Amino acid sequence: MVLHTCVDLDDAILAECRDVFGALHIRKDFEGSINDPEVDMICLATTEKLRLPVIALAAKAGKAVYVEKPLATTLEEMREIQRVVISAGIPFCVGHNRRASPAMLDAQQIFRQHMTHPQPCPWRWRREGDHLPALPDDGVPSVSVRINDDWYSWKGWVFDKSQAPHGPMLFEMTHFTDVCNWFLAEEPAEVTAVATGMLNLAVIVRYQSGALATIVLGNNGTMGYCKELYEFMGNGAYLAVDQMLEVRTVGIGGAAARTTYPVVHDRHPQIGVEGGVPGWLAKKRVACEEAVAHNDPVLQFTAEPDKGHAHALERFVDQMLGIGPEVCGVDAAVLATLVAFAAIQSARERRPVALAEVGF
Repeated sequence: MVLHTCVDLDDAILAECRDVFGALHIRKDFEGSINDPEVDMICLATTEKLRLPVIALAAKAGKAVYVEKPLATTLEEMREIQRVVISAGIPFCVGHNRRASPAMLDAQQIFRQHMTHPQPCPWRWRREGDHLPALPDDGVPSVSVRINDDWYSWKGWVFDKSQAPHGPMLFEMTHFTDVCNWFLAEEPAEVTAVATGMLNLAVIVRYQSGALATIVLGNNGTMGYCKELYEFMGNGAYLAVDQMLEVRTVGIGGAAARTTYPVVHDRHPQIGVEGGVPGWLAKKRVACEEAVAHNDPVLQFTAEPDKGHAHALERFVDQMLGIGPEVCGVDAAVLATLVAFAAIQSARERRPVALAEVGF
């Protein structure tokens, strides 16, 4: 990939795009860049306030689009984006980057294999033996997602209702609804959500099979600890993805008990050499101490987990070239966004909301 053109309205940002990030060209109108014959793919990295005009013009020009999440701020705009993309048949990817994280890719493959072809766990305890009752939800999976975030770190636009009218229930939630849909590989049916404001959010998604996904966003937490923990249970087994630093399994035949994954931008390679969560926490403690010593909070960021940002772009290029699968297409993104809209309505009206109420 070559960064051909950067588009913005701010001269200082455009200069940074050119001088720091090496953009070959800069301009203030997206129309000209989309219609440039040298441009093959559009990366739409704005907030969700600007989506449809850029996507529609790219579709008309037959250009591939990678767009940040969430897909849209309204159901109507989302429907139109889906129609435009499908009609034009352009390669399209939404930035649910967890789908491209090495840890998440491995975990999803392990979990799907276990759910579709479960192997009996030889040491599983059947207390009642042959007298065990038959239950309709035997083997049906459940998912727990815990998000620990610190809202002090958020950019100012997230508090602006004109930019982000639904808050984190949309701009953050779609990451996690998408992960649940991807791992469970079935249709969500109903959503129940509770929000005590902008910071403490809880969502329960019921799927057609009876599978449940519980997502808790605690935004009064700390960046000094792991942000994301995903726990999957089904068919007598357990799988955890902890901060995309390690994957742990129990009761899944042939799967490693624990697999650790490399970090990116590691300033302290000599610390935490054991890897995984313990190694990352050791690096983080040193980085936080440096941040205090230099009065620079940004220094706390070191050895970040690989959440798949770069891999998502690389995999999308493979998709465009016809040598790789779809990364996160418009239909998958629409489904994740529908669940988020159902959660928004549920929290507002204080009742369960069926997907059919917000669907097409």
